[in-house]
Amino acid sequence: MHALVSIHDAVFRQVERAGDWLLPLAARFVFASTLLLYFWNSGLTKLGDGLFGLFSPSIGAYSQIFPKQLEAAGYDVDQLGVFHWAVALAGTYAEFILPLLIVIGLLTRLASLGMIGFVAVQSLTDIYGHGATDDKTLGALFDRFPDAVILDQRLFWIFLLSVLVVKGAGALSVDRLLRHRMQPAIA
Repeated sequence: MHALVSIHDAVFRQVERAGDWLLPLAARFVFASTLLLYFWNSGLTKLGDGLFGLFSPSIGAYSQIFPKQLEAAGYDVDQLGVFHWAVALAGTYAEFILPLLIVIGLLTRLASLGMIGFVAVQSLTDIYGHGATDDKTLGALFDRFPDAVILDQRLFWIFLLSVLVVKGAGALSVDRLLRHRMQPAIA
C-alpha cells in the first residue's frame, strides 16, 4: 500500500508542477476560443459609424448599457449626458481591450479582474435593465438545468477568469517575457 501511495504522490506532484504552466495557458485558450469573439462582436455593435464611431457610441451601445434611461429619453441619445457617453465608450473599449490583453497574456491578472467586473455589470444590467428574470434566462444555482445564460454560463466565465487572476498568464505570455526581461542578470 505504501508503494501505491508513493507512486500516486510522485505522479500527481508532476501533474501539479505541469499545472502551474498548463492551467493558465489552457484558461487563456478556452477564453480565446469561446469568449473573445463574443465580446468583440458585442463591442462592434456599440461603435458608431465611420472612423469617429470610436468616439461616438451607437444607439445600440446606449440601449444595451442604459436601456431604461434611453427609453425614458424617448430613444434620443442627445438627451443623455456626458456620464452616459463616457460609460458607453468605456464599456465598448473594455470589450475590445480586456479580452485582447487576456489572450496575449499582458497584464493578465488585472485584465481578468476587469472582465470579472464587466461580466458582473453585464449580468446586473441584463437582470435589472433588460428584465431578464425568466427562469430560462436567469436560471438558478443548484438546479438540474445547467443552460441558463446568466447564472450558469456566467458563473463558468467568472471561474475561468478567476483562474487567471490566481495563476496569472502562464509560461507562454507577454507577462512572462516582460518578467524575464526585468529580472536582473545573475552573475
